[in-house]
Amino acid sequence: MDYAIKLDNVSKSFELVREKSPSLKSALLSFRRRPTQKVLGLNGVTLTVAKGETVAVVGKNGSGKSTLLRVISKVYRPTSGTVEVHGRMSTMLALAAGFHPELTGRENIYFNGAILGLTAADLRDSIDRIIDFSELNDFIDSPVKTYSDGMLMRLGFSIAVETDPDILLIDEVLAVGDAEFQEKCYERIDAFKRAGRTILFVTHDLDNAAKVASRGIWLSAGQVRADGETAQVIAQYLNSLAHVHEAGEEGIARIQSGGG
Repeated sequence: MDYAIKLDNVSKSFELVREKSPSLKSALLSFRRRPTQKVLGLNGVTLTVAKGETVAVVGKNGSGKSTLLRVISKVYRPTSGTVEVHGRMSTMLALAAGFHPELTGRENIYFNGAILGLTAADLRDSIDRIIDFSELNDFIDSPVKTYSDGMLMRLGFSIAVETDPDILLIDEVLAVGDAEFQEKCYERIDAFKRAGRTILFVTHDLDNAAKVASRGIWLSAGQVRADGETAQVIAQYLNSLAHVHEAGEEGIARIQSGGG
């Protein structure tokens, strides 16, 4: 198998309740179905990610980027279409996902490591490396409910990369934290690239996307708008944003001039 991830005509829809009941009691007593609105998170996405490829997914908020990663990681089941994943996968999809707030950082390493497939022996061998990489030595025995977002990101990334996955999925979490630690994370991602691992990451940091990824995918309204060399895809995406901005300014000018 020469690919790590394959999506064939994948769609994912969500139902949003359009009408709120005034109270819990009225909701329980009501026998009529409240109206819902179907929203497409993904709309007919077809793509293949080759083994060893590093791919950056870009797009505006609400474009379907996070939904894409959650479908690939099986957090969401697609409404239609098929998803294939070949290889051991490690994910960073939300800062606090998988962490038990009452457990310490050290206890959460064991807890999350076991979920990600590390044995007790693996964890004993790797826990010092995880703690050192996270730079949380002074806080590792404190409950993670006391951690900041940056500290959660440090711990989550450190655990995820230590599992030595074939496929690494990262959803925007590297935007949190100080620049020095982010740089260290990108250096580790680069080491994964050199080792031939597959990396798919969502980011709003277009400079790092161009630096790290050989391929870019631009999502808009749940559809692939562009897929190709990262710099070219980013240029198309930025060009679309510029057109939207210009259209908005033209509309404001028309209104101010009385043109409607």
